Amino acid sequence: MSFSLRFDRADVRTLEDRRVFDGYFAVQKVTVEYRSFNGGWCAPVTREVFERGDAVGVLPYEPETDSLILIEQFRAGSLRDTQSPWMLELIAGIVDPGESDEAVARREGREEAGCEFGALVPIASYYPSAGACSEHVRLFCGRVIDAAVGQVCGLAVEGEDILVHRISRCEALELLAEDRINNGHTLVALQWFALHGERLKQAWSSDSANTPGYPK
Repeated sequence: MSFSLRFDRADVRTLEDRRVFDGYFAVQKVTVEYRSFNGGWCAPVTREVFERGDAVGVLPYEPETDSLILIEQFRAGSLRDTQSPWMLELIAGIVDPGESDEAVARREGREEAGCEFGALVPIASYYPSAGACSEHVRLFCGRVIDAAVGQVCGLAVEGEDILVHRISRCEALELLAEDRINNGHTLVALQWFALHGERLKQAWSSDSANTPGYPK
């Protein structure tokens, strides 16, 4: 018998939900009560929830060179890092209202790395920090048709200054093993790629760029 969670959405009551900050991002203040594992209902709790929208991330893979396309950019949230607030990352962006995940992946690929994708394979979907943030992330691996390797990309209107790298699969997995990948989206995607990269290479090297996936 497969595992299932004890409770679901019906086991939470929202008593209050109001916006307390609305800027580049937003903050909601919520008061809820939810069922207790010991029976009955827990006392109401109040939390501030960071609202930044959902996101899509893409790990670009180039089977012809057995390499990944990764980007380097400044991140304000890592200013506390004693080494560098620049990070080596996959491609990612926030989902606009009414926009499909595939559309986000292809748009962000072009904007951030001059990347054109063929097939897109789902990797994982998850909440990166559900204790404080409502963001839900969907990750994909994209087959690279073209990329602006060595060039600086990004939208100036969004303050983006992004350097595009081609990194061999071997080197990328070495960075992973050496704990040198310090952002969650890229970490999750590379862990997946460590398990599936060889099978993906074989499938994508033998098929057309429009292959929808790879053999199970």
